[in-house]
Amino acid sequence: MTGPGALLVVGDVVTDVVALHPEPLAPATDTAARIRTLPGGAGANAACWAARTGTAEVRLLARVGAESARWHERALVDAGVRPRLVVDTQEPTGTVVSLVGKDAERTFLTDSGASLRLCPADWNPSLLDGAAHLHLSGYLFFADSSRELAVVALRAARARGVQVSVDPASAGFLAGFGPQRFLDAVAGADVLLPNEDEARLLAGLPEPAGVARAAAELSRRVPLVVVTRGAAGALIAERGRITAEVEAEPVEAVDSTGAGDAFTGGFLAARLEGADPAEAARAGCRAAALAVTRPGGRP
Repeated sequence: MTGPGALLVVGDVVTDVVALHPEPLAPATDTAARIRTLPGGAGANAACWAARTGTAEVRLLARVGAESARWHERALVDAGVRPRLVVDTQEPTGTVVSLVGKDAERTFLTDSGASLRLCPADWNPSLLDGAAHLHLSGYLFFADSSRELAVVALRAARARGVQVSVDPASAGFLAGFGPQRFLDAVAGADVLLPNEDEARLLAGLPEPAGVARAAAELSRRVPLVVVTRGAAGALIAERGRITAEVEAEPVEAVDSTGAGDAFTGGFLAARLEGADPAEAARAGCRAAALAVTRPGGRP
């Protein structure tokens, strides 16, 4: 294979129901909204953005329900991703209801469905053939079965000398799972991609603590930490110190759903092309800026 090695993403495919409501929610009655049903999922979104931004080959391992497997597979193929979707016969595809207010910020209602039923039996070592990087969606670590699969994949990648990145995925789920438990589970990863809330939580720092301190602390556990900060851009920490700060591109945001996934995809694609962390973060910020100008989390 010519060019950079492949990117393998192991993560989640879900159906997003995105509701953009310019007015505040009105309890016990109707609130006018623009509603769309779209393909989503943190892992799948990141894979699609990576494919869009130039990686030679992007693969995705995920689990979906039978009722929407063909729709999701077609969407991924059309986006340039090579999907390996395990069809679950017991649970439907995961569904996320994303409530997006006038400020473009979103609140998620999440039914993980089939996505967290990935298990070690779904893994095949051949998925890493020709791969230069493995990316794991943090959602995998919040259920026993998918966590076992994630650990199997991480160890297999390390044994082959393949770099590994992890997106912690959700501050809410992290708090329930346990920050230290999460860090123990991802031990051996090379890159951690949290947002500000996730970084503070994982570093065990109080809310007023600076995100730079959190990033530096986490980079003592994981060699490269890239903290996404929304409109404030991104911070890069390596081995205990901040090494770069990257500004976001100014845009008028419509929907922040998937902005972090877009950053991840752009960042990883650039890294595979040889970019240094700061250059890769700029590519991630460009992808995120584009992502927030449209509903949903895909390109």
